[in-house]
Amino acid sequence: MDWPTEGERPLVRAGRLSAWAVAGLPDLRPGDDLARLAASALERAGGLRPWDVVVVTHKVVSKEEGQLFPLDHFPPGPEALSLAARLGQDPRMVQAILAESTRVVRAEAGVLVTETHHGLVCANAGVDRSNVGGGEMVTLLPRDPDASARRLRSAWLPLAGGGPLGVVLSDTFGRPFREGAVNVAIGVAGLPALSDHRGLRDALGYELHASTIGSADEIASIGELVMGKVDQLPLAVVRGLSWSGPEQGSAPLLRDPQRDIFRR
Repeated sequence: MDWPTEGERPLVRAGRLSAWAVAGLPDLRPGDDLARLAASALERAGGLRPWDVVVVTHKVVSKEEGQLFPLDHFPPGPEALSLAARLGQDPRMVQAILAESTRVVRAEAGVLVTETHHGLVCANAGVDRSNVGGGEMVTLLPRDPDASARRLRSAWLPLAGGGPLGVVLSDTFGRPFREGAVNVAIGVAGLPALSDHRGLRDALGYELHASTIGSADEIASIGELVMGKVDQLPLAVVRGLSWSGPEQGSAPLLRDPQRDIFRR
């Protein structure tokens, strides 16, 4: 596959894409070796090639890294008790959310949207009760999703002949102005998170001024389409992409609060 030639501007391209979920990964527990277990599953599924992107749901990473807690680990304080009464939620769950947050962005109609320590703005700070033991356990987001993605990429590079190889950690986010949730990238390694087309010209010669595409988010959503939501397939491969430009993790996807009309 040819390397894109748009200079230093980050750009992700696709010709014909293929994507598939990878089966055979066991239910992980804290301390398990996700990189090794997933490598075996990837090999059984046909291995990797240069320019592949592996999409991993954050939950398996969180479990491996010990970000799995009983709700009783979070005794509610006064703020959590007040918010829980207002929102009709479990006070322990609200306390877990507050512990993962730097501030509450919205709290109304049963919805608690916060800004996490990572800078993500999402419902419940990414604290999740699904698929973790009947509702009395919760997973938190990985402490450093970009570092987790880099670690997995390093382990899987030999499977892709030394790369290029991308790894995207994904989570499901709602959107302020749209119905329905989509998978987005919360950790990125090996490829640029944004495709910045500003300064390029379209087919008619018009110079683009505002065309910046969240390519890592789009790749995460492709992964969700093949993994499904309840099928316990936390790993997917997306093939057919190429990219250029610097790697900066997931940080470029985070909008500056001063430019975010939702938070203002």
